[in-house]
Amino acid sequence: MTTPTEALLHTLWLASPALPVGGFSYSEGLEAALEAGDIHHEASAAQWLHSQAQLSLARCDLPALLASHAAWCMPSDDALRDINQWLQATRESAELRLQTNQMGRSLLAWATHLLPAHNIARWHALALDPPAYPLAYGCVAAARGCPAHHAATAYAFAWAENLVQALVKGMPLGQSQGQRLLQGLLPVLQQALAQAPARAAQRQRWQSFSPMLAIRSAQHEHQYARLFRS
Repeated sequence: MTTPTEALLHTLWLASPALPVGGFSYSEGLEAALEAGDIHHEASAAQWLHSQAQLSLARCDLPALLASHAAWCMPSDDALRDINQWLQATRESAELRLQTNQMGRSLLAWATHLLPAHNIARWHALALDPPAYPLAYGCVAAARGCPAHHAATAYAFAWAENLVQALVKGMPLGQSQGQRLLQGLLPVLQQALAQAPARAAQRQRWQSFSPMLAIRSAQHEHQYARLFRS
């Protein structure tokens, strides 16, 4: 059992950009969208991020993360395997699959050095190879005593912060403009987080329909010059 302060510290740790999972090396299609002209100024960047948050983060990653947290706590290994299989199917390009699997493995490698031995033994028994990142995040948060809602909030903010930083690096966008983008995303994230528990409890409400993201991600695999792995 963890105290509230300890749980908060663990949650902040999971949200930290210094977490060694390699998230900074991915732009999730943003770099290809910049190349294609879909994003060319602050307003179009905000529109892209808002759409991705509503169509992908809110309806796919957050419900799956909360369900993974609950399945780890129950425990239900069959549910975890099912969630992982579903998440893998939602990654429509080689780069998006690479991202979720590499970050999932890296998160578990980080946790291996910090979690009690019985938790690590359970991971090995699950044999989830590769583990999707939202599932790994929910399970590691549960194993470290982070409340489910706090874990989802940390995941959502880390996602938003990482993509805003990718935009700052990839286009003529200053730090102050980046912070405005992040500020503008907060209401969208709050709505997504408010709806996530109900979606997590109703599997039929899970979905991942973002065709332009899949197209740009696939195009990025052949982009001539790039800074990011996706």
